[in-house]
Amino acid sequence: MAHDFDRVPNRRDPNVLNKWTWYPNDVLPMWVADMDFPSPKPILNELHKAVDQGVLGYELPSKALYEVVSARMDRLYGWKVEPEAVVAVTGIVSGFSVAARTFCTPKRGLLIQTPVYNEFHEVKNHVSIPQLDAPLVKSVHRNLLHYEIDWNIFEKQIRKAGMFLLCNPHNPLGIIFSRKDLARMAEICIKNNVLIVSDEIHSELLLDDNTFTPMAKLSAEIASHTITLIAPSKTFNVPGLFCGFAIIPNKDLREQYVKTVERLRLHVSSLGLHAARVAFGGQCEGWLKDLRRYLTANRDFLVNYVTEFMPGVCTTVPQATYLGWLDFSTYKLKDSPYDFFLKEARVALSDGRIFGKEGEGHVRINFGTTRKLLEQGLERMRKALKRIQ
Repeated sequence: MAHDFDRVPNRRDPNVLNKWTWYPNDVLPMWVADMDFPSPKPILNELHKAVDQGVLGYELPSKALYEVVSARMDRLYGWKVEPEAVVAVTGIVSGFSVAARTFCTPKRGLLIQTPVYNEFHEVKNHVSIPQLDAPLVKSVHRNLLHYEIDWNIFEKQIRKAGMFLLCNPHNPLGIIFSRKDLARMAEICIKNNVLIVSDEIHSELLLDDNTFTPMAKLSAEIASHTITLIAPSKTFNVPGLFCGFAIIPNKDLREQYVKTVERLRLHVSSLGLHAARVAFGGQCEGWLKDLRRYLTANRDFLVNYVTEFMPGVCTTVPQATYLGWLDFSTYKLKDSPYDFFLKEARVALSDGRIFGKEGEGHVRINFGTTRKLLEQGLERMRKALKRIQ
């Protein structure tokens, strides 16, 4: 059965704030990382069932749910995860914040690879620890952006860290790190007694025929030094239900982590637990296959449009996620690209500066929308650039 991703529901409800109501009605929202598509029918049916029984009471993660998560890791990657290694968390952000609170100190902080997901940059403020940056090295071939690890900087910075927070697949760059790079990063972390926390929330949003390997799948030794964070929220578009999982094979690490979760009283949404069971239980695979195909075509449309109609603009070619990364540095805009396009094109993008200083002159664009809306947003941006040339 083919699924229709060319229609989106109307989310302009004046009583709530979301991506469609944050800005005035004439602004096209292509910023925050949720998709415009309805969630898969099996998830919606399960949520209707839970609501229709009438009692929205307290619920806790069950052993059966942890077995579903464990089975999905085995099915997708051949990664054998014991159900007791799985810990429910309220989301990926709370998941890595718990890790930072538990395992970092004022002297040994957090290492991140910039430009990277803006919430990574907030940990230092919320947990009061140092942030260490290991910027990825950018290169440009024609108008296509490529990023690689600077191993000298990575090794230098890791010595001062208590925790390495990896984003794989990478937000906003769309990189899937190779097994070779993952193994080398892990080797350096282990040698320096640094915990690896791997944010793998976009790991099922693979484009083309790309494949993904969890960091902890590489070896038992790496798994014992790694906390893996996953969630159904991005893949199945249920981020508002606030349910994710930390996979922690090392019992000592897991017990310390759980103590912090319990101390902070991080209770997962009951409806989130229902959605996660269905999402990871395999009932939505046809929908996901069609989604990946649609997002890949959207990615291609974005790259081709920028290449043909926006000379001077550079773009990534994401291997995963529904997030593009555009570089407007050559335009020498008076305002940031974010401010320029909001004012002149009435398109809301994510300001590149929130991903680190390397994001200056860049924006992140969400192409998890209909082709029609994607084309409309890009056309508005093209016309705005043309007016200043």
